[in-house]
Amino acid sequence: MSIDPRVVKDELIQIYPKKLRQKRSEQIVVTQKGEGGSVPEIKANVRTSPGIITQRGCTYAGCKGVVIGPSRDILSITHGPIGCAFYSWLTRRNQTRPATLEDPNYINYCLSTDMQEENIVFGGEKKLKAAIREAAQLFKPKAIALFSTCPVGLIGDDVHAVARELKEELGINIFGFSCEGYRGVSQSAGHHIANNGVFKNVVGLNETPHPEKFKVNVLGEYNIGGDGFVIEELLTRCGIKQISTFSGNSTYDTMANAHTADLNLIMCHRSINYVAEMMEKRFGIPWMKINFIGADATAKSLRRLGEYFEDDALKARIEEVIAEEQEKVSGIREAVKARCTGKTAMLFVGGSRAHHYQQLFKDIGMKVLAAGYEFGHRDDYEGRKVLPTVKVDADSKNIEEIDVVPDPVRFRPRRTAERIEQMEAMTEMEFRDYVGMMPEMDDDTLVIDDLSQHESDRLLEMYRPDIFCAGIKEKFGVQKMGIPCKQLHSYDYGGPYAGFRGAINFYKDIDRMVNMKYASFLTPPWAAQEKEAQQAAAD
Repeated sequence: MSIDPRVVKDELIQIYPKKLRQKRSEQIVVTQKGEGGSVPEIKANVRTSPGIITQRGCTYAGCKGVVIGPSRDILSITHGPIGCAFYSWLTRRNQTRPATLEDPNYINYCLSTDMQEENIVFGGEKKLKAAIREAAQLFKPKAIALFSTCPVGLIGDDVHAVARELKEELGINIFGFSCEGYRGVSQSAGHHIANNGVFKNVVGLNETPHPEKFKVNVLGEYNIGGDGFVIEELLTRCGIKQISTFSGNSTYDTMANAHTADLNLIMCHRSINYVAEMMEKRFGIPWMKINFIGADATAKSLRRLGEYFEDDALKARIEEVIAEEQEKVSGIREAVKARCTGKTAMLFVGGSRAHHYQQLFKDIGMKVLAAGYEFGHRDDYEGRKVLPTVKVDADSKNIEEIDVVPDPVRFRPRRTAERIEQMEAMTEMEFRDYVGMMPEMDDDTLVIDDLSQHESDRLLEMYRPDIFCAGIKEKFGVQKMGIPCKQLHSYDYGGPYAGFRGAINFYKDIDRMVNMKYASFLTPPWAAQEKEAQQAAAD
């Protein structure tokens, strides 16, 4: 049975008070492409209304947990109560190589100043300095990152002054992030703050040269379930050197060396576009949005690299790799498609995942009924073409805007503006752009920004999708309703899902989930018998 998404929208918001109902109405739209492929305007990157149970995380979570946390050898210290610091222990499945004496791994450590009431009253800077000295003595890291939580901002502890003092004292790179949880609308503010901090304090500090002909950075790839390993292996097979990732399986030295690359590839647009733009202004490295989720998207992204580097041997090698891998994918995709065609999915996750994974579902014949971001901005939904019309609000003004100018020595445009224009005209390449999620969605599909618990429950009741993709906070509530929930932030225990091999893994996992029969056992046998008896009596 088909349901009119406009009716669903009205149903979702009718419970709210008038003022909130109007706000949510602007955050829930039905896709409908207009002239020139235009899509409806959506309200995004606004604070969640009090009383609403949201999927979102805080600014600290975006800075520490998403962007900096996956780096294996930047030692992180959370300045704040231990409750906040638990997130320092990483709750996502960011994978990395095993540690060695020469190549340490600090991801497994949870370091905190464990602020107590007396620190709130009298200040915690003394305790922070002691923690830094102890951590430096124990681990001997190349760099230490300090993260402020809400109480730190409220009492005025200056983590940046502490970082400067201890950097001079200990002789290692120490830098701080003013990423108090309340500082922004969501974890998106933390991404921006992390980008600024890494650019100012890390990028450009390692001048190690690389003899390879083709060099790239992969930005916004966090190696969830091993995705980053798959992407790097693919690039290596094609003959492309990956200098650094931001920041899955990354190291301090590789991030400091990122300015030596010839091209930046952006996977998660929202979390990392800031540093890509700053690196282009300072060092002359262009960036393009790519997608390594899905076999066809991976093939397209690899071909775009061949076009960018303008090398026939590289293009030929890329085609060889694509042919080798596509042959493995096609048979499995068709077998899964036979079992999944006609089934339905919903995706409410962060980053670009709610966008990228829609194609994987379409590959196996499934229909996406609704999608949305936890912390998206309008350009994530509608594309970067709307940026000139986006008004800067008070929350965004809380985040430092860095004035970036070309480096007097190291600025080297990898491509002239004229050549970039020619490339865009001759190929499908688009530099400094992102088309957004909505232009690539089917008409009459629901798009919901900052989904609430109430809206989630009503969507599940009305649509009964075959699978719901979200995060750990939503997972078990969804499954209790008899609907499988795939956690696309951390992949549950699955993955990797990037590249050709990842597509195969995803098809198989979704096939198992949407076709398993566990939901039929959610009604106890005695309840089913009682219902049958009642039906028989009624007949």
